[in-house]
Amino acid sequence: MPSDLPVYRSRAQAFDDLVLDAVERLERLWARELANVDFLVEDVPPVPPHGELSETIPFSRLETGPEDRARIVVYRRPVEIRTKDPDEMALLVHEAVVEEVANLLGMEPESVDPEN
Repeated sequence: MPSDLPVYRSRAQAFDDLVLDAVERLERLWARELANVDFLVEDVPPVPPHGELSETIPFSRLETGPEDRARIVVYRRPVEIRTKDPDEMALLVHEAVVEEVANLLGMEPESVDPEN
């Protein structure tokens, strides 16, 4: 029986959708280059080893391994805390993904997504 009630999306699910939107946009532009990249969402960045505290909390990170695979991780809580509304959050997520893809490809972010 179909319901007329809106589907409830948790904050985490909504955030995952923002990351997916950013990734899909970039995959249309860079399909071959991103074929071996995994995109993930984690709640918070790992705690740095003792004595290596940083003044900034990252929104994302790029991990490259010995194989041909790479991982780009976007951190949900730092992005949520830094933004005031859904549009600002979507923009910051997109910028974080573009920046990490640019790092991976050795390019400037403006070259990775020139329309944004």
